[in-house]
Amino acid sequence: MGPLGQYADQTEGYFMFPKLEGEIGNRMVFRGKERLVWSLNNYLGLANHPEVRKTDAEAAAKYGMAYPMGARMMSGQTDYHEQLERELAAFVSRESAYLLNYGYQGMISIINSLVDRNDVIVYDSEAHACIIDGMRLHFGKRFVYPHNNIENLETQLKRAKKMTSETGGGILVITEGVYGMSGDLGKLKEIVALKKKYPFRLLVDDAHGFGTMGPTGAGTDEYFGVQKDVDLYFGTFAKSMAGIGGFIAGEKRVIKYLMYNMRSQIFAKSLPMPMVLGALKRLELLRNQPEHREKLWNIVRALQNGLRNAGLDIGNTESPVTPVMLNGSVGEATQITFDLRENYNIFCSIVTYPVVPKGVILLRLIPTAVHTLEDVEYTIRAFKEVKEKLDGKVYTAEMAEV
Repeated sequence: MGPLGQYADQTEGYFMFPKLEGEIGNRMVFRGKERLVWSLNNYLGLANHPEVRKTDAEAAAKYGMAYPMGARMMSGQTDYHEQLERELAAFVSRESAYLLNYGYQGMISIINSLVDRNDVIVYDSEAHACIIDGMRLHFGKRFVYPHNNIENLETQLKRAKKMTSETGGGILVITEGVYGMSGDLGKLKEIVALKKKYPFRLLVDDAHGFGTMGPTGAGTDEYFGVQKDVDLYFGTFAKSMAGIGGFIAGEKRVIKYLMYNMRSQIFAKSLPMPMVLGALKRLELLRNQPEHREKLWNIVRALQNGLRNAGLDIGNTESPVTPVMLNGSVGEATQITFDLRENYNIFCSIVTYPVVPKGVILLRLIPTAVHTLEDVEYTIRAFKEVKEKLDGKVYTAEMAEV
């Protein structure tokens, strides 16, 4: 059953595959009780924005969920798909963009399309699962560097350059803008500086940075001021846009190549019209209503500063992603989570081995623009008490009964 599945009998329906019910927001219902929720990737609070709900409903009523029928290349192309691509490209300051039905499958197909057996991939050790799965399709060599270790990245680039000088291939470097578990940022400035010494194409997965990072929310590369040096920019609608789908943006000729070679898009149904029109509305709000991003960051700063001041370890996060790291066993992690949910009415994600090292408990908080400062203050008090209980050996090493 694997490292997670071995606990299925004890955890399914509570710790894994839980059901949150009611309107998407800072408070939802879990097992019949209202909880304060910190587990939703609804960064800007757009999931239930009235204009978004109105657009989604009107688009569904007009087009249904089937139109357009078929893959984009065959019979699923529309003016609205193209409009969304143009607007996304302009927003992230790229020549062109192409829609992806799902971010995960899209990233797999991007990597598969870009490289062949003569090419070398160099990637960060904390790369997301979609990147790892994409590289599994690569028949050539791949080299990994320790997370954000630029000195070691250069070592791997030297190896890659030597190899491609013999094969005639190219080098693809893959990093993330915002790392979804730790919240720290990929060292994009330092990475692009290496382009002066090594020939490589840079692909940045910015799932958590699109909409949250940078002066306009255009992403982590905008935040660092290196948009012109990032060759391929990947964003998803599943986080800030509170939707489904994603996109890849970059030089026009490269995007055109991907359009004709990404198997996950060539052989998959086009994004339904309500999702496309809904994404256009969400992008419009992201561009024209910066108050949502400002509210998000007010909550982020209050939460992260408060947790640090309370003596809690939130690592090196520089983004809205807020990890609270504790030391303990899987059993203690379940006890903590049970205590938070049942006694404090706080619902947040629990992360244990194998996602994090053994002996580490990571409670991940995702702040949003719909949280309040009262939510923040209450959560800080609760987490401080929970840490005191853990340090005082109140929690047992046995799995919590649910």
